[in-house]
Amino acid sequence: MIGIFNVNKPLHATSHDVVDALRRLTGVRRIGHTGTLDPLATGVLVLLVGPATRLARFLAGAAKSYRAVIRLGGATATYDAESEILERRPVRADQATLAAALDNFRGELAQIPPMYSAIKIKGQPLYKLARRGEEIARPARSVTIHELELLAWESPDLTVDVRCSAGTYIRSLAHDLGAALGCGGHLRSLVRTAVGEFQLADSYTLEELSALAAENRLREALLPSQTILSALPVVELTSAQVADVRYGRQITLEAAPAAAQLQAHNPQGELVALLVPIQERWRPNLVLSAN
Repeated sequence: MIGIFNVNKPLHATSHDVVDALRRLTGVRRIGHTGTLDPLATGVLVLLVGPATRLARFLAGAAKSYRAVIRLGGATATYDAESEILERRPVRADQATLAAALDNFRGELAQIPPMYSAIKIKGQPLYKLARRGEEIARPARSVTIHELELLAWESPDLTVDVRCSAGTYIRSLAHDLGAALGCGGHLRSLVRTAVGEFQLADSYTLEELSALAAENRLREALLPSQTILSALPVVELTSAQVADVRYGRQITLEAAPAAAQLQAHNPQGELVALLVPIQERWRPNLVLSAN
């Protein structure tokens, strides 16, 4: 099996739990996800199956979209609802105050990640240090908030839609917003609504995938590998060219589009390889094994 599953991760499950569930349903060991979701988050988790795992880098920098509920009035050590509030403070904010504060979080930001995160410093995951009660200085990371829209305000909770660069911590956004307002804040709930072109509306729950698997229809939910490569031009190869590419041979393409990289499909429309130009020929840069 080769392809992509767009899964709606359930609450409390880890991203690895979802990978394990798909391994059981498919019987395929080689499955990987393309971006961790915290246990308290739900929503889009893109899983690559079989040889498609080699395409993970094409989603590594994809923008992500979220719907977040931020609770004001107190910060937590984990920056979310997984730990106790450290100090409760009064919330003196209205819609106009919030809108003005959110303006400061749009665009490129220097964001400090939470201590409770998988980021490694000197080879040590931060969350392991945090669990031992240690806190160390973390270098700020450059992230971009492309869109930040206030959807609702029912004190002490505000609901926002966020579209941001890869590597953005919405927990840090909640914490920093609370700090800017002087009342503290933490992330109450989070739904990832999109990863690149993969939308929540098109995702499958684990229950839906299990039901399909029970009826031997799981492939109905499997997206073709090339779904992840929509930005790359496509060329269709002949059967002879497919054979050449699978052996790593360079090929000649008639009227090939001008591009730094192409996705090459077989006559059945399946992704075979990625090609890069070498003078007037094309060399396979990545070859997927046959389905």
